[in-house]
Amino acid sequence: MSETIRSLTRVQGFKDSEMDFQLLRQLGSASYGGASIGESLAVAARMNDESAKQWVVEFAQLAIRQEQDAQARLSKGHQVSAKEQFLKACNSFRAAEYFTHSQQPEHREFGLKSRGCFLEYLQLAPFYSEAKFVAYNGLQLPYYFIAPDKALQSRKTIIIVSGFDGTLEESFIQSGLAAIARGYNVVCFAGPGQMDTLRFNHNSYFEPDFEKPVGALLDALAQNQLIDNAKIALLGISFGGYFAARASCYDPRIKALIANSPISDLKKYVLGFSVQDESEITADEDFSYADIPYIPDEVMPPSLKELTANLLLRFGNRTMQQTVNYLKEFNIQDQLQQITCPTLALIGAGEGGEPLKQFNEFLENVAGIISSYEFSLDDGADTHCQVTNLNFSNCVIYDWLDEVFAANTITIDKKENLA
Repeated sequence: MSETIRSLTRVQGFKDSEMDFQLLRQLGSASYGGASIGESLAVAARMNDESAKQWVVEFAQLAIRQEQDAQARLSKGHQVSAKEQFLKACNSFRAAEYFTHSQQPEHREFGLKSRGCFLEYLQLAPFYSEAKFVAYNGLQLPYYFIAPDKALQSRKTIIIVSGFDGTLEESFIQSGLAAIARGYNVVCFAGPGQMDTLRFNHNSYFEPDFEKPVGALLDALAQNQLIDNAKIALLGISFGGYFAARASCYDPRIKALIANSPISDLKKYVLGFSVQDESEITADEDFSYADIPYIPDEVMPPSLKELTANLLLRFGNRTMQQTVNYLKEFNIQDQLQQITCPTLALIGAGEGGEPLKQFNEFLENVAGIISSYEFSLDDGADTHCQVTNLNFSNCVIYDWLDEVFAANTITIDKKENLA
């Protein structure tokens, strides 16, 4: 007797926590057209060995299929369908890029393919857009300027800075489209060492004084007549929570700050991922990028090896001990009182002890008006950067920002919990 079933697709993730989070990240982007739930689950179902290598192969193949489908639909004049497929292809190439070492040529190739698909998407979208670069210390730092439409009018503007592995294109999917829908200009910007910067600058590493590249960006944007300079907000996502907060300590042109999540001590934050405690790395424990393949899997799981390898490369190809010492420079705990603009601090309840600790310290030490929201499991958004409920996260962000930018129509307490 034949069986009647609803579907062959099953909601099944990975035993490996890092790969499972990356799958959630991809699934969450479906809210804004960055992925298909069915395609993402189908890809996951084919990864029997849960390896980073297989992840790269599967998502690259998916991206190629989506891009080819977009081009075929565009050739027949189906612009809306092509636009949607280009955006998914863009984000699938980003997913393939994620688990690729930053010094491997495929990393840049996937990144440029993601950018290319995004540019195709922008050509078909109703927005006004520019893909530009800022010159900074011999680097070319990329950014997108995107306005809701082609009307030449001054608007409030949000600058979005991602972190360790986010891209300009993903930032636009996660947070930019929601801003566009609410009438904001969007500037997606990458500084030294960030993913998009690596596509165009081979020798670029993370730098602690992020106020300097942000200052160069603000200088470049100063003459843009489409920007209301009295209403410029800065949103930092993941590591970007440090970058954005650091810039806000020093540059008064930033009129509102959103830290998602707030990071004031990047060393302690990073060590929570890569070692068991916050102690210093001893000479006996030290290792280099070249040593990582020889570390037993029971000591360092494969996905953590990929994360750690990229960590060492992105902070200057130092040893782990040297990287930890360099990370000490990424610290603004003594500068938090210099943040005087209205600030929103966000955290997911599931992010762990160190992020929650720094979140609470941030609330206590920022000098300006500060609001906060802790996303819960019931919100469906307890994950890092709320990747599992981006819509609700953006409701919290932009409702708060709309009120901050309203013309003196509201009063906000010094510390306000938005929950």
